[in-house]
Amino acid sequence: MVILGSGSQTRAKLLREAGIAFVQKPCPFDEEAIDQPVPERFVYHAAMGKMAACEEALGCETPLLCADTVVTAHGTILRKARDEADARRILQMQSGSEVAIVTCMVYKSLHKMFVDLSATFYTFAPFDEADLKRYIESGEWRGKAGACMVEGFCKPYIESVRGYESCAMGLTVEKLLPWLEG
Repeated sequence: MVILGSGSQTRAKLLREAGIAFVQKPCPFDEEAIDQPVPERFVYHAAMGKMAACEEALGCETPLLCADTVVTAHGTILRKARDEADARRILQMQSGSEVAIVTCMVYKSLHKMFVDLSATFYTFAPFDEADLKRYIESGEWRGKAGACMVEGFCKPYIESVRGYESCAMGLTVEKLLPWLEG
């Protein structure tokens, strides 16, 4: 059993699919206060900040799991879109481009701590304008780093991939499994 210190339904889905027992208890942490232009540093500081907030609120009698993910294109961190216009701008930066999705996850129990920093790289074909419009209108991009859903909207546009899809979805489960306490 772990406590997932995240409100992400995608991360919860990844844990369910991996057969990992968990309860979901997001802990408040202001990642907007992080001033870090380097994607790897940003997600590290965000994941560690979330872990500190969860540890303070919940302790770690039950192991804690926190994570953060960013999408980058053209050297720019693409955060969660604020509105439809921002989602369009962010997605257009990814269209026909190479995109890196960087995730840092932190697992902490009374006996051990594991920090993983992983990236998955995608090359996307140009997005069809009608598909893009439907996706933006659907609102499915809300709350997603870079408004990106590699398991959804972006999937038919993937030309190549290097790395784990789970990393791109916000939790590199394959690397977490060996660290879980039985």
